[in-house]
Amino acid sequence: MVMDRLDRLEAENRELLQEVRSLQQQVAQAVSPPAAVAPAPLAEKVEVQEQRIAEQEQSKIGTDHKLPLHLTGMVLMNTFWSGKGAGGVDMPTVASANVQQSSGGATFRQSVIGLKYDGADIVGGGKLTGSIYFDLFGGTGTALNSDLRLRIATLDSTWKDTTVTLAFDKPLISPMEPDSLAQVGVSPLTGSGNLWLWQPQVRVEQRFHLGSQAGIRAQAGIWETSESGTGLTVPSLSRSRPGYEERVQFWRNIGEHARIEIAPGYHASDTHVLGQTVPSRVFAMDWLIRPLDRIDFSGTFFSGENVGVLGGLRQGVVIQNGIAHAVHAQGGMAQMKVRATPRLTFNLFGGQEDDRNSDLLSGAIGKNQTYAANMVYRFGSNILASFETSHTRTDYIGTGKRLFPHYDLAIAYLF
Repeated sequence: MVMDRLDRLEAENRELLQEVRSLQQQVAQAVSPPAAVAPAPLAEKVEVQEQRIAEQEQSKIGTDHKLPLHLTGMVLMNTFWSGKGAGGVDMPTVASANVQQSSGGATFRQSVIGLKYDGADIVGGGKLTGSIYFDLFGGTGTALNSDLRLRIATLDSTWKDTTVTLAFDKPLISPMEPDSLAQVGVSPLTGSGNLWLWQPQVRVEQRFHLGSQAGIRAQAGIWETSESGTGLTVPSLSRSRPGYEERVQFWRNIGEHARIEIAPGYHASDTHVLGQTVPSRVFAMDWLIRPLDRIDFSGTFFSGENVGVLGGLRQGVVIQNGIAHAVHAQGGMAQMKVRATPRLTFNLFGGQEDDRNSDLLSGAIGKNQTYAANMVYRFGSNILASFETSHTRTDYIGTGKRLFPHYDLAIAYLF
């Protein structure tokens, strides 16, 4: 995911700083009193490394409270073409029921700007850290109408085995994200198995160690639902509701590079409309299997009712003859990542959401599927290029299938 790539860049900078310090020690040891000079190649290498560190230091920003604050983000340009089923939308998540002309264009709206901060030590030996990210995906996307929009924000209080988080983020039970530079403003596979809505929440995590190579992460939280995901517009609908979520991840490292993660999760909340209570109950399972250093298999499965309040298809509740009932749904996504070389990565992913037809009215979406493949090439430590192709097929109750292809060429500059 994009945030993971930004975090990896920060890690590379820290490794670079450690390398500079090691080289400086080698230079000091090479100097023999009373007067000697470091070997020319070594001295030149140190100078180059120090210049690179100085460039990275330019990204730091001061604060009134003298706490470390780092500017990070991504300038992203996308050029794209979508088939007739896109409905005239730049980055659609479902095939339009009304076929329109194909369209193409280019945009910088998916660029991301972020701040990462380290706070002071807190009681009990803990540490306060956090981050906040924005993009330009707000507004209508027409000329001169791209607004700044909040994406993700976290404030973590971390102790040795416990973390308390205040966040604006994805649901706790759906942490996985396909790797894509084509779909950043809206998460990849939205409406096709990725429950992704960013919403306010509070989470608690407790870590248990099963030796040095295995462990358990137990998480629980309160998450604010988005009741617009019910698809209802009646005045009696509550705007948002609190939901309870829990997730337990089991992980194990196998050897130096292999790793397995598996995590069941559960969500529970209620929608209030027309004086009635409609439940949202969702069971989920996510996983990561890394058999080799170069290959990852990851994914998510979910099953339940009224999943629209978590970011599924926006048809979680249906009203018939004055009676409101939840729409049952199953879905999920899967991705295979292949790191072919240190610079070249291939990603193949797909997913679907299948809503129970008997719960739906005519014209609703019975099933939405998306399949995609991309290649990402790293020209330098912070310059990426990607080409992606995706195909979406949407089944409408009573009107049949609609589909569209989408092609995207992206150039990203990480800072």
